[in-house]
Amino acid sequence: MSTNAEKPGAAVLAAASAPATAVEPRRSRKVGTVVSNKMEKTVVVEVSRLVKHGRYGRFQRKSARFLADDRVLKAQPGDTVQIEETRPLSAKKRWRVTTIVTKGRQAVSDTADVPGSEKKAAPKTVPDRKLAARPAKRAS
Repeated sequence: MSTNAEKPGAAVLAAASAPATAVEPRRSRKVGTVVSNKMEKTVVVEVSRLVKHGRYGRFQRKSARFLADDRVLKAQPGDTVQIEETRPLSAKKRWRVTTIVTKGRQAVSDTADVPGSEKKAAPKTVPDRKLAARPAKRAS
């Protein structure tokens, strides 16, 4: 009784007969907040992390800004997005927006159509009596 495992070179034949699957390269992913979208098809994403101080042990917040490619133009300032490392797309752009994790706050103009949402005039403030009673300083 001889099996394929006993024959020399059987492992090589078994590996060669297996279907070849394309393995995606391991790409780094980060989650951060969109700070700016004023460029064309590019957003600035700020990623913050906690780092423990070597001597004192206190945690410090470190942040880094990355230029990320946003082809669909959906990321707005304040959104939390996931970015993925990619090939260099420009001199400083090496990341791509993959998903929008959470949306930021909606614009205030959304409530302009609702009746009663008009801003009321602020009440006039009465000047403080102590400040009003002080004599003016003399010019010297």
